[in-house]
Amino acid sequence: MKRAILHCDMNNFYATVEVKMNPELEGKPVVVGGSKRERHGIVLAKSYEAKKFGVRTGETLNDAISKCPELIVVPPHFDEYLLISNEAREIYNSFTDKVESYGIDECWLDISGTEGLFGSPYEVGMLIKEKIKEEIGVTVSVGVSFNKIFAKLCSDLAGRDEIREVWEEDFRKIIWPLPVGCLLGVGYATRKKLAWYGIKTIGDLAKVGEDFMRSKFGKNGWYLYVYANGYDVSRVAGFGERAPVKSVGHGTTLVADVVDEEIVYGVMLELSLDVGYRMAKLGVRARGVELTIRDSSLAFFSFQCRLDFPSSCPSVLANAGRSLFRAKYAWAFPVRAITIRGIDLVSEVVSGVQLDLIGVVDNMDRFNRIGGVLSDVRDRFGRGSLSYGVLLSDNKVPEGRRLDTVMPSGIIR
Repeated sequence: MKRAILHCDMNNFYATVEVKMNPELEGKPVVVGGSKRERHGIVLAKSYEAKKFGVRTGETLNDAISKCPELIVVPPHFDEYLLISNEAREIYNSFTDKVESYGIDECWLDISGTEGLFGSPYEVGMLIKEKIKEEIGVTVSVGVSFNKIFAKLCSDLAGRDEIREVWEEDFRKIIWPLPVGCLLGVGYATRKKLAWYGIKTIGDLAKVGEDFMRSKFGKNGWYLYVYANGYDVSRVAGFGERAPVKSVGHGTTLVADVVDEEIVYGVMLELSLDVGYRMAKLGVRARGVELTIRDSSLAFFSFQCRLDFPSSCPSVLANAGRSLFRAKYAWAFPVRAITIRGIDLVSEVVSGVQLDLIGVVDNMDRFNRIGGVLSDVRDRFGRGSLSYGVLLSDNKVPEGRRLDTVMPSGIIR
């Protein structure tokens, strides 16, 4: 049976939903942006009218307004975005039970073998596109292909409310001439490194050879070689299936630059409360911690360490982060943003540890019981109902910080 995969991407999603909520914004240059007061003043999404002025996602609101003085900035309404996303998913599920989310506004659909019910893959894409536009009021770009990677690439190439397709017999002619940065998995750093080796197009990458890509880029290089040659056979997840979680982390931009280590620690602890809670809900513990710091010059620094025992206890995670910070951060500039992440996850059911230190088992039991109590109380009484005393003071974390925004997951294989 011939594989037929769709990738549906709702156009300018946040901005489109904001216009849908407030029709007076129709036809005006609109961006969805964070709080300038709390220094989340970046463009999260833009309308097509704003795009015409050169406004880009990710730039500061000040830069965007300098390009378009008439720009209308609206705050994000994540609950509404999730509601619309779920409505779109219900439509996808009416065509297939194999629907895999890739963020809040994108999904892959495996419609292989449905021709007798709905028509050709292209016709199914048209049906879905029109159904979403009529019933939800947003437009969708649809990519159609024989694997997930090329289906996403096609939806990226498609214009607003358009469909693009590519198949085994013509992908080399259509896809290989494209810039290598169009391929899923090729970010800015990888693109620069590929260019250093003279690899500028997807075709260049496909022809350079598997051994070369492995030797220069490791496992990721092998995946890129597979993607470029159309060899990807990763499947679309079934109902309720999710990609395995490899890490759990949270970060925030502080409301003011910080030069006090105790404030930095307080932020780590605040973030770790949410990291620990999410790990508890997933039934996992971390065997390591990763700390990422962005300073006031906007430079990034990332450090990692192993834990003495697997844990999801917030204080264990935060204390490891503080040790990393003390040992590694040079204080060349004040701290602007902090992210803490639990890595090397294991199931809490089988999170065995080599007991080579006296007292490790007692500490492990004690701290993991503390983490369990914090999670149980949060489930019963809500976030913030039980916390650490040090967090009662101002720790420079923005108020109303939302931590449950849906981000792209890994690919199910």
